[in-house]
Amino acid sequence: MPRRTATLLASTLALIALLCAGVLIPVPYAEMSPGPTVNTLGEHGGEPVLQISGHKTYDTSGHLNMTTVRVTGPDYTMNLFEALYGWLSRNDAVIPHKTLYPENQTPAQADQENAEEFSQSQESAKTAALRSLHLPVASQIVVSSVTKGKPAEGRLHAGDVITAVDGTAVKKSSDVAKLVTRHKAGEHVDFTVIPAADAEAAAKKGHKPQGPEKTVSVGTASAGGHAVVGIAASVGHVFPFPITIKLADVGGPSAGLMFSLGLIDKLTPEDLTGGAFVAGTGTIDDEGHVGPIGGISMKTVGARSKGAEYFLTPKENCADAAKETPAGLRLVKVGTLDDALKALKDIRRGDTSDLPRCTTG
Repeated sequence: MPRRTATLLASTLALIALLCAGVLIPVPYAEMSPGPTVNTLGEHGGEPVLQISGHKTYDTSGHLNMTTVRVTGPDYTMNLFEALYGWLSRNDAVIPHKTLYPENQTPAQADQENAEEFSQSQESAKTAALRSLHLPVASQIVVSSVTKGKPAEGRLHAGDVITAVDGTAVKKSSDVAKLVTRHKAGEHVDFTVIPAADAEAAAKKGHKPQGPEKTVSVGTASAGGHAVVGIAASVGHVFPFPITIKLADVGGPSAGLMFSLGLIDKLTPEDLTGGAFVAGTGTIDDEGHVGPIGGISMKTVGARSKGAEYFLTPKENCADAAKETPAGLRLVKVGTLDDALKALKDIRRGDTSDLPRCTTG
């Protein structure tokens, strides 16, 4: 065989081997890319995203879009070529797999955590919106989860309202743990509760549940040198009228700000956007503080690709977002729900010269 032909054949075989290796060799990375963006004022899957009954609502215009990031699943195995493509792409991000999915967390646990964060963000979004409108929101301490295999399993249930522990009224979620840890492992704790079904029935009518209460005695186990029963307690809310947020296949807490703004828009006669296309992101707490999120650059890309003109950006994310702002999209820095409402007021009036900007510094 001529030397030139042999060299060409060897090079071809080496290239084929490299291609095969690139396809077959797994790498411990995951990929993030721009995900869907949904107008909170509109419909998704044939249903209104924000559903309000028992209170007057108003017509809206424009967009208040929440944004998402698409991520590879916990069981997805990325190969070397896919990782290289992601690293070279301007719109995608390749990050260590364990950053998204810690090694001590199962896929089911990751899904559950995302679902719980999304549910909590909805509750906080409703609370912040209604409080901004000076509408009454009642608070109560509830069982948010029960740990499998712990003494509370089968005795207490998620959604039960805790009014007292060992006869002492509880006002904060932290009160529950303090009262339980006064016991020694093996002792019993008496919980005064309103069962979840009764609490839910009252909440649907816009009432804070008053009873009937019952006492449930729960044993304790030892964990970290303290007595535990195996529950997590959190603050629950009772709203003056039913509000439902319908958005399937979305997890995490980052849509809170946009849900709050959408609710305020529907509950007030003034059109918040004035017809403008506004998108954004950010967590929100009960008091209306806006928190940072992940994947900001991908969310701005996704928003602009759908036509967004303005992007409400958590102040902690501003520097990163400003590094690669899509052409035609204006970043607006916000730290609270009030900041966002003020920015929308300027946008609908066409007075945008003083909108707080995001900078890389």
